[in-house]
Amino acid sequence: MTLNWAKSKKLIAAPLILILATVTYTLKSTSEDEASTSYIVNAKNSQALQQAFNKLGITPTHHLSLIDSFAINLTKSQLILLEADVAISITKNHQVELAGWAKGKRRWQPSADANLLIEADKAHKSGIYGENVTIAVLDTGLDQLSGLSKDLRGRDKVWGTYDAINNAVFNFDREQNGHGTHVASLAVNSDFDINGRIYGIAPNAALVGIKAFDSEGKSTYADVIRGIEWAVGIKDKINLRVLNMSFSGPAQSYYWEDPLNQAVMKAWQAGIVVVASAGNGGPDPMTIGVPGNIPYIITVGAMTDNYTPSDKSDDKLASFSAAGPTIEGFVKPEIVAPGGHISGLMAFDSAIVTEHPEYHDGGRYFEMSGTSQAAGVVSGAVALMLSNNPSLTPDQIKCQLIASARPAINAQSQLAYSVFQQGAGVVNVADALASDTSCLTTTMDIAKDLANEQHYVGPAFIDEQGNFSIKDGGDFYSWKVNEEVLNGDGFIWRTSFDIDGFIWRTSFDTNTDLQWRSEFETDGFIWRTNIETDGFIWRTSVDIDPNASIKINAWVDQQ
Repeated sequence: MTLNWAKSKKLIAAPLILILATVTYTLKSTSEDEASTSYIVNAKNSQALQQAFNKLGITPTHHLSLIDSFAINLTKSQLILLEADVAISITKNHQVELAGWAKGKRRWQPSADANLLIEADKAHKSGIYGENVTIAVLDTGLDQLSGLSKDLRGRDKVWGTYDAINNAVFNFDREQNGHGTHVASLAVNSDFDINGRIYGIAPNAALVGIKAFDSEGKSTYADVIRGIEWAVGIKDKINLRVLNMSFSGPAQSYYWEDPLNQAVMKAWQAGIVVVASAGNGGPDPMTIGVPGNIPYIITVGAMTDNYTPSDKSDDKLASFSAAGPTIEGFVKPEIVAPGGHISGLMAFDSAIVTEHPEYHDGGRYFEMSGTSQAAGVVSGAVALMLSNNPSLTPDQIKCQLIASARPAINAQSQLAYSVFQQGAGVVNVADALASDTSCLTTTMDIAKDLANEQHYVGPAFIDEQGNFSIKDGGDFYSWKVNEEVLNGDGFIWRTSFDIDGFIWRTSFDTNTDLQWRSEFETDGFIWRTNIETDGFIWRTSVDIDPNASIKINAWVDQQ
């Protein structure tokens, strides 16, 4: 099916239920007298795995074909029998939940500041509004409020919602939480503020909801993966080019071992630009979580205009914005975007509004802070880029966003924040649309990564003073983590400052038995890549927390 955007007032997003047939999965309890736990199971011999399931009399709750896995409930005894019967890779089906929202001062007259801050208004003046691009928001669902349901020409633009929890498609959704609607509105809201400015970054982009989180903001790995799998399967039918994922959680393994990350990588490989929030665990280093720790995708941190959108001299990085590097040594986030006190759509009876009514304007707008909001802004920016040039690949989109971003530079012409905090800087849509930067020099192969043939580590390391640095990057990229950043030091978002792209393009090969060494080398904490060892001295282990959960990002103070 193709979209018809040319004719005014035409339906541009047909109901999903006319396109799709849903698939149901049989649910079967494993034992009435022994508690069971949900796992995600994979085996090289899938036929043998199915036979093992049959022998045990158990039925998967989810068939996650995107990553050749199954979600299944197993008792301890069943798990022992299954592992004895067939060689499997098994991961606990982690719980996923919303972590909260934000508080701060209430704005009675919501204004569309994000467009100005990233210069999306210049794209609008050039007639670029996001046509012919569908954005999927994997979240708590969508309320089809005015601004989300129609584009600037009054055409329907919402395809509907896929409920990954119940494996069903709905033409209309009634979201009870509010988070998903808020994030989506930052990307595509076609309403105008009191000053006549458009709220959304890409107001004519089409929208589809993927509900993987319930009304309490809770989910599981299996439901999130099923939502991603659905997005990959439907992408060509509705021209789904952008997938927004505004949640994060602590890394439980290397990026390539995590089943949720594997599904996200499959989406990127399939041509979908994945935009993930960095998380609200900042300002400490190494707080980037899943799925933002994937080196391929676009991970977004948050900045704030400090309540003065017309004065950029007092802008600052949001203190809650998670920082890199990742456990594997990659520089994250790639970019930052407005994520402080952002006004977006949210129904008055949503759960978030019920908890924090003082930040609702009494109508349809709610003020909220977080990297979730920053990711929504960037998803809209990506839609503008793809609308302007549909031939762009996910890698090209990422590189052009990085190349055109504006880093915060202080009066001494040094980075006001390290690349591990601000990435390449704040996104600038106008410059991104004019960029022709490519990623031809990248050394990573996502197909080999997914096939478990080759994995990668990044260029970051810790020096003997405990500072984070970039291999061959010199002092300029070093993050002295104990030094305070002076926000009032007159830094600006520079347009002519070049952050060398090598810090994102550089990667090193490793293999599946990468080890973290604890010995101290004479040249300090350094990265060893295929030289004497297959690891580097960073941490003695990857800490595994069996109770950890992925969350749609935490409620933080408004900034």
